[in-house]
Amino acid sequence: MAKDILNDEFQYTVQELLIRNKSILDSLTKFQDSNARTNRAIVKAATHCGCIKINASKQIFPEDGSLDEARDTLSTHLEGSLCENCRDMIEKEIGRNLFYLASLCNLLELNMYDIMIKELDRMKTLGKYSLR
Repeated sequence: MAKDILNDEFQYTVQELLIRNKSILDSLTKFQDSNARTNRAIVKAATHCGCIKINASKQIFPEDGSLDEARDTLSTHLEGSLCENCRDMIEKEIGRNLFYLASLCNLLELNMYDIMIKELDRMKTLGKYSLR
């Protein structure tokens, strides 16, 4: 499958490029920082650009409803769609986040593709009952 080759190439390239922040401590803090930057870019899309609006309120979960009804009832709290500039910025930040995730996998001798396959199997096995 071509996707596993792409994923392995990404992870291998990260290993080749990561020189300065090779310590697990560096990778952990850089990963955390990239999470915060991703969150910040999403918030800026709402507060600075305004291309999206976050209209959050308490989620009303139907007490006697099924999980399918809950999935259809619960809100994302998002209105609008990302403009091209915000989309580019968020993609950049998520890409950086993936870079540091791959660096953590490399340092711990884990394969991202294998992890995704295992998680996909868990999701398929548990289905909607995984309740994420």
